[in-house]
Amino acid sequence: MHAAASSVADYARRHHHIFVPLLFVVFTATANVHGPVQHQLLITSVSWLAVCILTLIWAGIRSSDGTKRRTGWLAGGFLALSQICERAACDKEGIGSNKGLLPLLVVLLSDTDALSMHLALPTHASPTSSSKESALTTEQHIQSPSFRLLAMITLSASLILSTGFTASPTFALGVSSVIFAAVGFVLFEQALRTSSHGGTFYKSPHISSNGSPPRAGTKDGCAKKQQLAVLRDVALAMALGCGLAAYLMEPQLTLSTISWEPVYRFGGGSVKTVRHYKAVQLVLVLIPINTLVNGMTFLILSRQSAVHTSCLYVFAYICSRLRLSATISGVWFMLIYGVSALTLLNSSFPFSSIIDVRYSVRLRRGLLCVTALSVAFFFLQNTLTARHGLPQGNLVPLHTSSPVSPYGPVQIDMTKGHPAAQLIESAEKDFRDLLNKQSKTLMEAVVEYRRRNGISPPPHFDKWYEFATRNGVVLIDEFDTITDSLLPYWSLKPFTIRSRIRNALGNEDSALIAILIRDGSIAKAEGNPEWQRNATAGMMEKFVQYLPDMDLGFNIHDEPRVAVPNDHLSAMVAKAQQVLSTLAKNSLTKNTFSKRPSDVNNGHRIEEVSYSRFNRFAHQQTWTHSRLSCPAQSQAQQFEDQVPDNLTAYAAGPLNYVLNQSAFTDICNSPSFSGSYGFFERPNSFSIVHELTPIFSQSKISSFQDILYPSPWYWFGKVGYDDWHDTIWENKTNSLYWRGSTTGGFSRKGGWRRQHRQRIVRRLNALDKTNISVPIDSSESTSLTTAHGIQEIDRTLYRSLVDVKFSHIGQCDPGDCDAQREFFFVADHADGQDAWFYKHLLDMDGNAFSGRFYSFLKSRSLTYKMAVFREWHNEWLKPWVHYIPFSLIGDEHFDLVRWFSGEDVRQGESDAKKEADKGGNGDSLGEKKAREIAERSTQWSGKALRNVDFEVWMFRLLLEYGRVIDDDRENIGYPGP
Repeated sequence: MHAAASSVADYARRHHHIFVPLLFVVFTATANVHGPVQHQLLITSVSWLAVCILTLIWAGIRSSDGTKRRTGWLAGGFLALSQICERAACDKEGIGSNKGLLPLLVVLLSDTDALSMHLALPTHASPTSSSKESALTTEQHIQSPSFRLLAMITLSASLILSTGFTASPTFALGVSSVIFAAVGFVLFEQALRTSSHGGTFYKSPHISSNGSPPRAGTKDGCAKKQQLAVLRDVALAMALGCGLAAYLMEPQLTLSTISWEPVYRFGGGSVKTVRHYKAVQLVLVLIPINTLVNGMTFLILSRQSAVHTSCLYVFAYICSRLRLSATISGVWFMLIYGVSALTLLNSSFPFSSIIDVRYSVRLRRGLLCVTALSVAFFFLQNTLTARHGLPQGNLVPLHTSSPVSPYGPVQIDMTKGHPAAQLIESAEKDFRDLLNKQSKTLMEAVVEYRRRNGISPPPHFDKWYEFATRNGVVLIDEFDTITDSLLPYWSLKPFTIRSRIRNALGNEDSALIAILIRDGSIAKAEGNPEWQRNATAGMMEKFVQYLPDMDLGFNIHDEPRVAVPNDHLSAMVAKAQQVLSTLAKNSLTKNTFSKRPSDVNNGHRIEEVSYSRFNRFAHQQTWTHSRLSCPAQSQAQQFEDQVPDNLTAYAAGPLNYVLNQSAFTDICNSPSFSGSYGFFERPNSFSIVHELTPIFSQSKISSFQDILYPSPWYWFGKVGYDDWHDTIWENKTNSLYWRGSTTGGFSRKGGWRRQHRQRIVRRLNALDKTNISVPIDSSESTSLTTAHGIQEIDRTLYRSLVDVKFSHIGQCDPGDCDAQREFFFVADHADGQDAWFYKHLLDMDGNAFSGRFYSFLKSRSLTYKMAVFREWHNEWLKPWVHYIPFSLIGDEHFDLVRWFSGEDVRQGESDAKKEADKGGNGDSLGEKKAREIAERSTQWSGKALRNVDFEVWMFRLLLEYGRVIDDDRENIGYPGP
C-alpha cells in the first residue's frame, strides 16, 4: 500500500469510534429520506449482495463453525423480515413511529441472554479469582443499563417519530419490524462476539493450552476472518430473503413502471423523461450508499455493540424525519435523545472513575427533570385548543334587519359600532366554531362525511385521512366544494363520463392537458404549458398509487369551459340525488376501486378524435352563455334589460358591505355584472361546451360546471413571497396599494369602461365625494359599540390612502389602448416584492383568479380582495377573518380603507406628521383589527396554503371523482374503521 494511503487508513482506524458512527448516521438518514418505498427491497437485496461478494473474496466460502453459521443466517433472516415488514406497510412515516422502541428491545434481549441459551452459543470466561470476580461485579454494575435513560431515549424518540394517524395494519407491521430488527442485531452481535472470543465491551485475555498467551497476530487474523465469515452469512441471508420478497411483492422494474417521485419544479422535459432520469439517479446513488451503511453496521457491531447500533439507527431515522418536517419541539427532543443516548452508551464502558460516576448521576437527574418538563409542556401545548390567531371569550353573531326596499341590502344596527367591526366579530365566531367541531379521529370523519353526504366515503378514504392528518391539515371536514362540483355527474353513467373526457382529450383544439393514470402511476401526460403539466402531475405523485385507472383533462385557459343550461342541469341534479339516495342504502361497500374498464386503454397513447364539441367565442360578449345555468326565477334570468341586483342575498347596508361572499360571487344574483365585469364584456379566450363534461379548472364563474382543483400556479410557486423582503407592520406605508395591467377582458369600441379593473381603479382614484361611516361621538372611536352614522366627505381629504394604479395597458384594440393611456395615470413597472412595503394590499380578478392572492396573505400586510371567480379554497379562507372582501359596486371601498387605516381619528394631523410615522399604528379599533387580520392571515397561510394542503385537497377530489366514474360505484366506498 502507498505510504500516504497507509497513513490515512491508520488515522481512520485510530479514530474509527468517531468517524464510523458519524458516517453511519449521515448515510442512513440519506437512505431513509430518498429511498423509494416501491423498490426498497430490491435496493436492500442488491446492496447486501455486494457486501456478500466482497466478504466471499476476503473470507472464502467455507466456515469452520456451524454454530456461528446458524447464528449468522438467523440474524440475516430476522433483519430481512424487518425489511419485509417495512415494505409491506408501504408507509415510511407510519412504520417509523415505532422505531423509538428499538434500543429498549435490544437492551432487554441482550440482558436476558435468552437467545444465547436457546442457540447454545459458547461463552468465554476469564480466569477466576476473588479479586477479579469482585472487579467484574463492579464492572457489571457500571455496565448495567439505566432504565431511566432508556425510558428517556424511547420517549423522546417516540415523540419525534410519532404521526398524526397510523392505520392498525401499519402499526402492527411497524412493531413487528422493530422486534425482528432487535433480534437480528442481537444475534448478529453475539455471532461476532463468539468469533472474537470476547465480550463486546470488556475483552479478557485468553490463555493457550500450554499456559502462554497466543501470538497477537495469529489471534487477531483468525478473529477477523471469522467475523467476516459471519458478515458473509448475514449478507447472503439478507440478499436472498429481500431478493425473493422483492420478486414477489414489488413491481417489475421497467421503464414504464418506475414510480419514484420526480422533481417537477427543477426538471425539464416530459413527465416520463423526468421520472426516468430521477429513477436512474436514485439507483446509482442509493445502492452504494446502502452498501456503505451495511458495512458500517458490521463495524459498529463488531467494535462496539448492538445497543450502539440501535441508538445510532434511531438517531439517523430522527434526522431523516426532521429533514422532511423540522419543528422546534422535534429539534429539542432530538437533543434530549442525543444526550441521553451518549450518557447511556458512555456508562456501558468499565473505565469510569468515581468522579465520572458522580457526574453521570447528576447528568442523569438533570436529564430526567428536563425530559419530564419537556414532555409535560409538549402534551399541554397539544391539549390546548389551537387559537389560530382568533380572539377568545364571547363573540357576538351579527344581527341584521330586513331590507328597506325589495332586493335592497339587509340592514346593520349602526348603534352597535362600525359595520366592519360587527362583520369581523361575527365571522371570527363562525370560524372559531368551525375549527372546534372538526373531526379528531378517522371514525368521527367517516360519521361526519355520512352526515353531510348521506353515503359512505370513497375507497381509500382511510389513506387520505392518514395523509391529511400526518401533514397537519386543520379543516379535515371542509370539502363541500368537491361535493357540489361533482353532484351533477352522478346523473350520468360512468361510461358516458369517461367517453366525454376521452373525446375531449382526443382533439388538439380542446386546449386541455391530458393526464392518464394506469396501475397506480402516471402513464402519460401531454399538453402545454409545460410547467402546468408537470406541476399538475407533481401534485399527484404522493398518492397516485391509490387512484384508479382514469383519464383526466385540465383546462389550460384562464376562463371556465362547461356551462349546462338550467333545465338540463336541474334535471341532472334531481336524478343525481335519486342515485345518491340509492347508494345510501348500501352499507356493505368494498374499500377498493374496480379494475380498469374495457373502454379505457393501456395509457400508452391518447386516441385521436377528429371533431370537438367546444365552441369558441373569443373577444365576444358572453353574458347570455354564462347565465344559462341560472335558475329561471333568478335576477339574471329576468326578461327586462334593467333589472336590479339581489343585494339582499349578499350585501349589508348602508354601504353594501359584503355579508355573504358565496352569494356575491353568484352571478345569478347580479345582472349588473353583464356591464361591469370584464369576463362578460369580452373575455380574452372563451371555448365552451354545453354538455356536462368533466373539465378540471383552476377557477370558474358560479354558473359553470367545471370541476375546481388547486391551481398548479400556486403549487409551482409562480408568484413567490420573500419573507426577507418584507418588513414589520409599523414600518409599512399606510396606503392601499395595487399595481397591475388591464387584464380581465379584451377592450374593443370602448369596452374598457365596462370592465372591473378599470372600474375599481377609476372609483378609488376619483375626486368626487363619497359616503363613509363615522362615530357619532368621536371621543369613543376606540370602542366596539360606539354608535356610527353616515357622513359625506371629499375623497381628496384622504388622497394619501390610495396608491392604486395601472402599470401596463394591454388586451385592447389600438384605439382603446390609447384611450386608456390618456384616461389613467400609468405608473412605471414595479417589482412584485415592492407590495410588502404597504399596510393595505388590493387583490382583484384579472382574466380569471388572481395569482397574487396567496403571496399577499403570507405577507405581513392586510389583504383586500374583489373576486367573482371562485376557487377551491372557499371553505378554507374566510372573508373578514383572513382578508377583507370588496364588492364590485364599490360603495364601501373607501370607508373600509379609511377605517382600517385609522384616518378617522387623525383628521387634525398634518400630512407631514402622518408621513413621518407612516400611520396606521395607533390604538383605534380599525387599526387594531387591521394588524390582527394581517397577522392571522400570515399564520393561517402557513397552515392551510402549503403545497401539501393543495395535495391533500387534490387527493380527496380525485378519490371522489374516481368513484363517480367507476362502473360499480353503487358497491364501492370506505365502510369505516
